[in-house]
Amino acid sequence: MSSQPRTPEQIRASIAANQNALATSLTQLRGEVVAIADWRRQINRNRPKVLVGAAVAGFVVGGGIAAIFGRRGR
Repeated sequence: MSSQPRTPEQIRASIAANQNALATSLTQLRGEVVAIADWRRQINRNRPKVLVGAAVAGFVVGGGIAAIFGRRGR
């Protein structure tokens, strides 16, 4: 910073510039959050991985249920 004190006009201009920069950053951040939180796009982008994961999860859950009910029948 300079050794001379800033005038009220300079301070106001600095505040206005900071507000504009903050508004721009918030708008950009909002767009990024919306893109990250868009689960439909994430699923569509990773469809093969999601389908494999769902198949594995179904197999594990189905096997667990079969194991539980299979033991009761004995």
